[in-house]
Amino acid sequence: MSNKPTLIIMAAGMGSRFGGNKQIAPVDDAGHIIIDFSIYDAVRAGFGKVICVIKPEMEADFRRAIGDNISKHVELRYAYQQLDNIPAGFAVPEGRQKPWGTGHAVLCALEQVDGPFAVINADDFYGAGAFRAAGEFLAAPGDEHEHAMVGYNIENTLTENGSVSRGVCAGKDGLLTDITERVRIEPREGGAAFTEDDGASWTFIPAGTPVSMNLWAFRAGVLEAFPRMFADFLRDTVPANPLKAEFYLPNVPKALIAEGRGRVRLLNTDERWYGMTYREDAEKVRAAIAGMKAKGLYPERLWE
Repeated sequence: MSNKPTLIIMAAGMGSRFGGNKQIAPVDDAGHIIIDFSIYDAVRAGFGKVICVIKPEMEADFRRAIGDNISKHVELRYAYQQLDNIPAGFAVPEGRQKPWGTGHAVLCALEQVDGPFAVINADDFYGAGAFRAAGEFLAAPGDEHEHAMVGYNIENTLTENGSVSRGVCAGKDGLLTDITERVRIEPREGGAAFTEDDGASWTFIPAGTPVSMNLWAFRAGVLEAFPRMFADFLRDTVPANPLKAEFYLPNVPKALIAEGRGRVRLLNTDERWYGMTYREDAEKVRAAIAGMKAKGLYPERLWE
């Protein structure tokens, strides 16, 4: 078993709102993509292996974009998210084309994981401090059934170019107690607001409220939970919505909390999230990274 944690990067989505494969869109003049910065920060934070979860047809693009360079500095592997990657005894519903969801993406990578691991989205810029928080948590001794989520202040996760979806977190005594998915959140003075009736009414969320950006840190005790819960999902949830039901990553820690089988520590970070939810976000991301380079937070060319 490796002493260093593994980083799983969920990269199978093609980014329809961005209008292309936003995961491999350059974000600086050196040609780096967001994943490059995530892996660079993760390696500095003590991670020893990276697994990119992709569709098989994306592999050539990913190898050209990151593999040939990154693999010189960290062990880099690929896992493939495919509809037919399901347990024996189940079948893909006729007509199903939609992927099974973020929880299934992680499950597809777990056969290459033998210890603690973290999970991130491919198209989100998390910041070095977030990876340090996750890495320090996983490196410290602890109960294998205690996990963690890095929470961002909601005002640091918004875009002025449209609404976003965020998992709004509730916590007590440093532990995550619940996550509620809000699918239309927009910036407001002093925080944000969400609507559930297409804008007829809005509910305010104050600044400082933690939200999930899908940066999870799991110890080995979670390894049995993913296949067990995915089988439950296929048996209990899919029959009612066979073409669109999804197995979401946050549902796994939420269920562990509800079952009393695990705890999730809520790690707060003051880092600012950057992402390309919309095409118009690209220039803001480029400007932010240029500013961080000017402050010496990153070299002009990573790894050199």
